[in-house]
Amino acid sequence: MTNLDRYVRQMRYPRLGEAGQQRLLESTALICGCGALGSVLANTLARAGVGRLRIVDRDFLETNNLQRQVLYTEEDVASGLPKAIAARNHLQRINSEIEIEAIVADVDASNIAALIEGSDVILDGTDNFETRFLLNDASLKFNVPWVYGGCIGAEGQTMSILPGETACLRCLMSDAPPLGTTPTCDAAGILGTIINVIASIQATEAIKILSGHREAVSRMLSVFELWDNRIRQVKLDTLRESAACPACNRQEFPWLDGARGSHTAALCGRNAVQLSFPDRQEISLEQLAAKLEGVGPVRVNRYLLRLDVAPHQLTVFPDGRAIISGTEDIAEAKTLYAKYIGS
Repeated sequence: MTNLDRYVRQMRYPRLGEAGQQRLLESTALICGCGALGSVLANTLARAGVGRLRIVDRDFLETNNLQRQVLYTEEDVASGLPKAIAARNHLQRINSEIEIEAIVADVDASNIAALIEGSDVILDGTDNFETRFLLNDASLKFNVPWVYGGCIGAEGQTMSILPGETACLRCLMSDAPPLGTTPTCDAAGILGTIINVIASIQATEAIKILSGHREAVSRMLSVFELWDNRIRQVKLDTLRESAACPACNRQEFPWLDGARGSHTAALCGRNAVQLSFPDRQEISLEQLAAKLEGVGPVRVNRYLLRLDVAPHQLTVFPDGRAIISGTEDIAEAKTLYAKYIGS
């Protein structure tokens, strides 16, 4: 029997109580991505006593991560450890009584079913809509709630998805935004404060779900803009029916089935990876060049855009296809693409 003394202040909140705490200890949370949002989520849920955390991340640490990725230190950057492993090491020292599974992998259609197995909730710590639409498909297919979150600049948004009860991400957005049209943290910047706000709301929603209080889960899209002091909530009660959502209403899951999403290949002998997106719209290279101004040297013509971010070079074509030079690691190439080009 786990000693509940460490959670006594939390249990004194009457709507959680000892029964709710015991349910947390018996539950499993899948955290997809352990960067900015994911590190706050993992830290919060470990301290709250969620019994099993499964943390999945494809990336390694850089010094500029430390501004907003709260679990990590300069020593972690110097160690070269993957984020998932570094997170597990810290979390085990925070709460040695829970189970923490660290998986260094890219979340995609080939592994999401195995990752989700045994999980009671999915937390979005990702940085791209391709993975979010995959999580949405998997949530509905396997009947596991998930909590979406996203941040840029000083703005963030979050919504909770209870399969069969609430609107899903595809009710809200029929498709992923066209490539190059959404800003990235590296181009638009981000404040660490908005990360903490959104991840704290996500974690609270997860605690409600895991402790057996689904009735308390928000049915709204919540949007926070911290710099201009704006908070907006959008009711989603009727969206599921009115949107005629193909996922909710027709059980169509193209991201989970592999019909949608990126196609990747390491280019033999070239130390490069090609990423292609055959289902995406064409992008404006001129607009993308303007967005990347200040990130690194950019060269653009009607056929391609080339961005130098040593030791890598990103070459992007109007159809969204890209060649990432300086690596043969597909996961690293995807990270670089999401970081500089977008999701």
